[in-house]
Amino acid sequence: MRWKGAYPEPEIAIGSAMQSPTRLRVFREAEELAVLIYRLTRTMPSDERYGLVQQMRRAGVSVVSNIAEGCGRGGNKELVRFLSIALGSATELECQLRLAQRLSYIDATPYESANEHIRRVERMLTRLIVKLRPTLEASRGRP
Repeated sequence: MRWKGAYPEPEIAIGSAMQSPTRLRVFREAEELAVLIYRLTRTMPSDERYGLVQQMRRAGVSVVSNIAEGCGRGGNKELVRFLSIALGSATELECQLRLAQRLSYIDATPYESANEHIRRVERMLTRLIVKLRPTLEASRGRP
């Protein structure tokens, strides 16, 4: 079975170990998100350098890193596990971004832009996880 559409580019066979995470659009979007978060946190107060800034940067890097690690593992079971971790990190980042905006560390326009980027990555991760789960159940002999 092969996929088409918004998930992988070019097609990647389900069930095979992926070689390069850069073949996934969600990886590239998550990478852009990490860069965006680094740029956005540069403008935050220096007294937050070891607080919220560091947490936001770690969460942003965690999203893309977990996608990459999942792609480097041996099969869809591990990939789904790491995609789920990436989704959790994206949700954490969404919360931290909201806090930064409520504390007036980030203006409304950059906040909205970053928040929409996070939501886009979350949707992509969710769709990919949902797409992969039936293949895991089928490999376990479940209908």
